[in-house]
Formats: sequence, structure tokens, C-alpha cells
Amino acid sequence: MPSQVHRRNGKPDYWDQALVELTKRDRVMRKLIPAHPGVWLESRGNPFVTLARSIVGQQISVAAAESVWQRVLLNCGRPLTPSRIIDAGVPVLRDSGLSGRKVEYILDLAGHFKSRAVRPSRWAEMDDEAVIAELSDIRGIGRWTAEMFLIFNLQRPNILPLDDVGLLKAISLLYFSGERVSRYEAREVAQAWQPWCTVATWYLWRSLDPIPVEY
Repeated sequence: MPSQVHRRNGKPDYWDQALVELTKRDRVMRKLIPAHPGVWLESRGNPFVTLARSIVGQQISVAAAESVWQRVLLNCGRPLTPSRIIDAGVPVLRDSGLSGRKVEYILDLAGHFKSRAVRPSRWAEMDDEAVIAELSDIRGIGRWTAEMFLIFNLQRPNILPLDDVGLLKAISLLYFSGERVSRYEAREVAQAWQPWCTVATWYLWRSLDPIPVEY
């Protein structure tokens, strides 16, 4: 089972080794990694806040998501906790700009955390698929959201989010001269990245947007 990721100055302990191996194995990584020096995957926020933000941001622009998120914080209070979400209730969450469905999702998330139906303290010792399965029991959290959590919160080293539009776009541009790629083709490309798919994915995102996403 995986152990807790250790960090040096915010950098995952596997990062430097991953860069060495990816640079040796992959022609795209050999050019891409040196183009983004001194940056790496960083974790922001606690598990509940990370997942709540992911629900708020589903299917809307980054700017719109940030605006709604700030209204949620204003109306529910800081720091955002499961109890504060539950106490706010449907009217306050709707007034914050959340759709009816997202209100249901974020309340279900808060309920899972408050009742300890999910236990973040155990996730560091669980394998990737076990964490994904536990998170997927929460309404509004599918595989993509769970994979983003594994990357940005738990900083797991070998996550390949094949449902991510940005990843597929970057693979298309950098490996297939812009031709559309299938999940199968993306998986074939990623064979060279094992066991550092998270790191390769992060650099491919940087090829599209040099500013790292923070969750």
C-alpha cells in the first residue's frame, strides 16, 4: 500500500527522480521539462475544501467558479467546514450562485465528511483505486474529480486522467501533430511515463497553460 507522500520545500519527494527518468525516456518530456524550471506540483487546501471547490467548478469557467466560490465563503464563513455548509442549507447555497444540483452535491459531500462516512486520514495508506471508489460514493464526484483529488491533494505519482480534455489536447498537439487522439492512443503514449504519469500530465498541462492550477 502507498505511504504518505513526503515533501521538501513543498516539492513531492519523487519529483526529481521522475524528471530524470521522464527526460531519458520521452522526447517530448526532454524538451518540455526544461522549459518550466523551478516549479512543481503543489497541494493546496484540506480534503473537504478541495472537493467542495471541485464541485463548485464543474462545467463552468474558471472565472465563474472563482466568483461563486468566493460567495460561498462569504455566506458560509471561513474556514469552510462540513458543519458550516450543512448549517447554511439550501437557500444560502442557492443565493451563493450554486445550481440546485450542485447544492445537493455539496450537501452530500458535507454529510459524508461530518458523519465520517469518508475518512481522509486513511487515504494515505489506501491505493489509488480504493480512494477513487470511496470518493465516487459521494454524489457529484466521478472518476475525473477523484483523479484530480489524487493529483492535487494526495499528490499521487502515477495518475493518468484519461477523461481530462486538457491532457488529451496536449497529447494530440505534442505527439500526434494535432490529430485527435483516442483514450487507447493516449494510454499507449503514457506507457513511457510509468510510474510517473502524474508528473508527465502536469507538464503537459503546463504546455497549454504555463500557470499551474491550484486546488
